Amino acid sequence: MSSVTGEFEAATENAALKQAIAGRIRREGAITFRDFMEMALYHPQLGYYCSPREQMGRHGDYLTSPEVSSIFGVMVGRQLREMWEALDRPERFDVVEAGAGSGALARDVLRWARDTAPALFQATHYAIVELAAAPAERQRAALTAEGLDGKVRWTEALPEGSEGSILSNELLDSMPVHRVELRRGRLREVFVGWDGERFLEELREPSSPEIGEYFRRLDLLPGEGCRAEVNLGALRWAGEAARTLARGFVLTFDYGHEAAELFAPWRTDGTLLCFYRHNPSADPYARIGRQDMTSHVDFTSVRRAGEEAGLRTLGMASQSEFLLGLGIGEALGSLTPNPRSAGPGQASPTGRERREGEGTASLEEYYARRRAVTELLDAGGLGRIRVLVQAKGVPAVALTGLRGLPAGKAGGAD
Repeated sequence: MSSVTGEFEAATENAALKQAIAGRIRREGAITFRDFMEMALYHPQLGYYCSPREQMGRHGDYLTSPEVSSIFGVMVGRQLREMWEALDRPERFDVVEAGAGSGALARDVLRWARDTAPALFQATHYAIVELAAAPAERQRAALTAEGLDGKVRWTEALPEGSEGSILSNELLDSMPVHRVELRRGRLREVFVGWDGERFLEELREPSSPEIGEYFRRLDLLPGEGCRAEVNLGALRWAGEAARTLARGFVLTFDYGHEAAELFAPWRTDGTLLCFYRHNPSADPYARIGRQDMTSHVDFTSVRRAGEEAGLRTLGMASQSEFLLGLGIGEALGSLTPNPRSAGPGQASPTGRERREGEGTASLEEYYARRRAVTELLDAGGLGRIRVLVQAKGVPAVALTGLRGLPAGKAGGAD
């Protein structure tokens, strides 16, 4: 075994969670890294995501697109409206958001639909899939502030028979992963032990034959001596989304790559990262219960899992391509800065104008919106998020969010 030392002060740890994990190891012996990560993030009482502590946003540990600006929700709303129209504008249109974070995306989509697309708003039945009480309460608060809480229901599983769209934003990259390493041509799995003071790592035979099968299906392996992550939960989720969707679309936003790039031999340490107050770290054993853990998604395997369960891939774009296709640039361009509105007592644009990006705005608001759009499109940041669009029981449709794709990318070709 090799010792793993935390780089940060112990005072920032959740001591009760650390002892709960150590207690399990004492009882059972070393556990897989996946089980360690699951306890650290999702322990029902103590896990990072189950804590009332703020995780998302400028004052949290990481920032997602809905926290940057409501314009992200407006663009997603536009795409959902087009999906509703592709289904012939049904009287009931299910929008199922899995892992809704702060509730900002649900709030902004519904607020936009209420103010600018009343027929869609009337048809929309919004469901949030959430397992933990603390984030569900934050979501309710965000929606209640806009008078939209009555438009949403909460559930712990994807609803059966949905007709509309299942969407997720940075859900799959937060799922617990197996960590593996290739040694002398053989896959070994990372297990986590406890020596009474600190967590320790050791390499063992894989805990499940699914891990070897995962790479056999891809017909590739990580490079010799390289570490990598295997997200079996993401494949199960993709299959479950396909199974529960009766007709409609699956819209997945997440950080990730195609398998050949994700498991390239130059990627020696995989993609696992931790975040605390927006500071990245490669040490998952520091600040247990106080830091986020994430790893990039293998979109080749996720896409194929959906296809094997009955989905048809319409395309995959970067978030930058997707938002530009939906007109985020035009939305900003139609918002005219009005220097006279910057002073006290000046009238501000209506909520509808601000949310649609039309009309006049104060200089402060205009430049804030421009900064937000730049951040959402940044190729080195949020703009590099991948957007996978799949469908089931839907006739051929050219979605606006995919219209900017280069030839060969539509349809999700490898």
